[in-house]
Amino acid sequence: MGRKTTRRRIIRLSADGGERRREDTLAAEEPLEIRLGIPDVPGSGQTAFTVTMRTPGDDFDLVAGFLTGEGVIASADDLVSMRFCAGEDESGRQTFNVVEAQLAPTAHAPTPGQQRNVTTTSACGICGTASIDAVGKSARLPLAPAPEDGDDDAGRLPLDVLLALPDLLRERQEIFSRTGGVHAAGLFDYEGNLLCLREDVGRHNAVDKVVGWALRERLLPSHGTVLQVSGRASFELVQKTRMAGINILSAVSAPSSLAVELAESEQVTVAGFSRGSSVNVYTHPERIAIRRNDA
Repeated sequence: MGRKTTRRRIIRLSADGGERRREDTLAAEEPLEIRLGIPDVPGSGQTAFTVTMRTPGDDFDLVAGFLTGEGVIASADDLVSMRFCAGEDESGRQTFNVVEAQLAPTAHAPTPGQQRNVTTTSACGICGTASIDAVGKSARLPLAPAPEDGDDDAGRLPLDVLLALPDLLRERQEIFSRTGGVHAAGLFDYEGNLLCLREDVGRHNAVDKVVGWALRERLLPSHGTVLQVSGRASFELVQKTRMAGINILSAVSAPSSLAVELAESEQVTVAGFSRGSSVNVYTHPERIAIRRNDA
């Protein structure tokens, strides 16, 4: 497998004229080509679908999550198999930078017009999509109904749990602790138990890896969970949350206006600026239990 980090010699300069040579740890970033085996298309072989820049590791989760977010698959049964293709770098070492995913007949195989024609960078989750209409895919996984006024707190996320998630996520960010250069996404249950955490140079990749893990574990739709991310809540992250059947997306930073619009219309609860003592809830606050657990 590719390395998640790498070392490089640097010169550290300071304002007082100091100069020190040392090694620094960097988060690895490499391309991953995703190829699809489309069923019921004789002679189709493996079709190149997209190339995304990512931190190597958990690549099968990344592919499964990416395909879920694209609406191609919605369950583990839609995915027959995944494997790494042969590929070598200039030193003759296996790169593990090409994954072939064989789709089942139940998958929504992409048409040629739906395939990505450009590289998706680690900063952008929807680059290369032909139009905004193509982004508004029909979600195949349902969300849990939001609690109604008058209901007790059963089925709601306790506020104190929501406020604790950023710190719980940060405590487990091993690659960030070594490099300071990756995003993280974590799937938690309503008691604050961490189910899965993934890190990547791309925030959308980290989410895809979590969603892909949940799909492969047959946990989608993932009701009774909250997706906590280390950065902002963008449109593509809300889309990926909805496509996975996850009810709540919480971000350390701000959501975008389009993210809030999508979350409002798709019944996703979006929280932002979650900093331990307060949080902004932008959409569907009925899923949050305002009363603290120790009240």
